[in-house]
Amino acid sequence: MTLFRRFSDHIASALDAIAARDAIPAGLDRRAISVEPPRDPAHGDVATNAAMVLSKPAGMNPRALAELLAAELVSVAEVEEASVAGPGFINLRVSADSWRAELAAIHGDGDDYGRSKMGEDRCVNVEYVSANPTGPMHVGHCRGAVVGDALAALLEFAGHKVVREYYVNDAGAQVDVLARSVHMRYREALGEDIGAIPEGLYPGDYLKPVAARLATEYGDRFVGAPERAWLGLFRAEAVSAMLDMIRADLAKLGIHHDIFSSEAELQAAGKPDEAEKWLREQDLVYDGMLEAPKGETPEDWEAVELPLFRSTRFGDDQDRPIKKSDGSWTYFGADLAYHFQKAQDADELIDIWGADHAGTVKRIKAAVAALTGGEKPFDIKLVQMVRLLKNGEPFKMSKRAGNFVTLADIVDEVGKDAVRFTMLTRKADAQMDFDFAKVVEASRDNPVFYVQYAHARIASLKRKLADAGIAKAVPDPARLDDNELAIVKLLAQFPRIVESAAAAREPHRIAFYLGDVAAAFHAWWNMGNDRPEARIIIADDAELTATRLYLADGIGQVIRNGLHLMGVEALEEML
Repeated sequence: MTLFRRFSDHIASALDAIAARDAIPAGLDRRAISVEPPRDPAHGDVATNAAMVLSKPAGMNPRALAELLAAELVSVAEVEEASVAGPGFINLRVSADSWRAELAAIHGDGDDYGRSKMGEDRCVNVEYVSANPTGPMHVGHCRGAVVGDALAALLEFAGHKVVREYYVNDAGAQVDVLARSVHMRYREALGEDIGAIPEGLYPGDYLKPVAARLATEYGDRFVGAPERAWLGLFRAEAVSAMLDMIRADLAKLGIHHDIFSSEAELQAAGKPDEAEKWLREQDLVYDGMLEAPKGETPEDWEAVELPLFRSTRFGDDQDRPIKKSDGSWTYFGADLAYHFQKAQDADELIDIWGADHAGTVKRIKAAVAALTGGEKPFDIKLVQMVRLLKNGEPFKMSKRAGNFVTLADIVDEVGKDAVRFTMLTRKADAQMDFDFAKVVEASRDNPVFYVQYAHARIASLKRKLADAGIAKAVPDPARLDDNELAIVKLLAQFPRIVESAAAAREPHRIAFYLGDVAAAFHAWWNMGNDRPEARIIIADDAELTATRLYLADGIGQVIRNGLHLMGVEALEEML
């Protein structure tokens, strides 16, 4: 059990003891109690708001309750001092032996250090990327792909069962445009001079291979044929080829989904009809007229009766049509049916969307609330676009896809690790600049280099030890000084960071934390430049060397665990 989890138990036991004396009521709701480092390390090692949270239901002054709780906690063997601050916060100083025990826990747990049971095996469906299958992944998809994949890994590490899903929008008009674009390239493959690609069709060369394959298989059979004769076939072949391309693009980032759900298959299976039927039975869909859009006069607007979802019952500003006047499903209607299906198999849903979809958040949240009776949490994370730079200036890459920079272009330029780590260095809903020069720069200003370099330096210590010919010795954690124990205190926060990042659905917190760990390690390493006695390897003191290597290995373990959650490699050497 990690230190902060252990102190949560100490506080719970102290509250139980106070309740047993009838000093506070038994059975108070303790879920809002936090146990974390104080903002100012000078105040102690562990802080809790327990007295502040429980004072009102306990009918006590918060400071008086804090004094009771502090008096109970000071008797715990791990606690050296318990003090009350402000209106009722409790600050605890933890014994050095406890920090040494935490370093041993890091070594003992290894790759599982920081793993949590917080999720209680609840199944979370994380849908991310879900780009239209009309071409390769582009830079706009890249950030959402990384955020979604890192979030999925984080939730698994925090004790959830995770389903990684990609929703294939293959039932709309855009896939018909794709099929027509492939048909032009098919004619070109058969020798026709097609000239410039017309406006509205997809111009990228990436369509040529599928068109050539169709030309080889069918010859000129569909050159002059009416569209109805080839549209379905070309659509299916093109979507299949694009999905193969998309999977390959995502694989470059180390991303693999568990499920690819097809909108076309969903509709063919009648799932939207099932959703509509169920919603009508709940009086959540009715036939009604939409109001004229703002700025439209009655003469310009023809009211049509449509099936409308009562989204205003769930906080939306108007009811939403689920079908168009021609009977086909609206995007909202299709999305509603899709969420209806996946909510049946998961305890919780998370969607990662581009910021350009912000306008539909309220209505789809309303739909999921209706479909699940509000019993299944549903979160939508919006991911802002990325601006490409080089040395601070806008950067124009060659656009092999026709009119945009692909995900593959970016990964090929700087590597998977630089892309993934950099995409997680800011909150997903904040604008991001991706500077091709900065993300490969060997400096402390480049977060991915700084963290990977820390791990590589740690790995190099074993080689340095062998070169120095120092005999192996048993480490003695009692020889760690205050500065070194301060690093252990930082490492001990990792399990808490994992849980808080998972609860907030914010994987970027792992990147921030690893930056702090790397900075602490590099500062420790650099102390030896000016003070030989502060070096990690001390030629004439095998025990102290073993002790400092023991700490360094613990730092390396935490860095590896954090990088694993981000999908980034922990390098042993750096060129």
